Amino acid sequence: MIVIEGTIRVPDVEAARPVMARMIAASRAEPGCIDYSYAVDLLDSTLVRVSERWADRASLSAHARTEHLAEWRSQWPRLRIAERSLRMYEAEPEEI
Repeated sequence: MIVIEGTIRVPDVEAARPVMARMIAASRAEPGCIDYSYAVDLLDSTLVRVSERWADRASLSAHARTEHLAEWRSQWPRLRIAERSLRMYEAEPEEI
């Protein structure tokens, strides 16, 4: 399993919310997506925490080529999104 964790700076979360919601919904529908979410930090309303779980590197690579990811990134200048910091980890799948 591939885990992506990190943050992005979103000066106006309310303006970005519809674009982020489309990105989340489309990503969650992708083959190999286990989880995809954004969360606004409770103490800093411009800091959005990113959490992604992918079945494998192939799924993540396919995600990188999607139209919805390109659309999301094309909106960054308008939304003044900056300070992107993401890290990728390999992890064992959860066993329940």
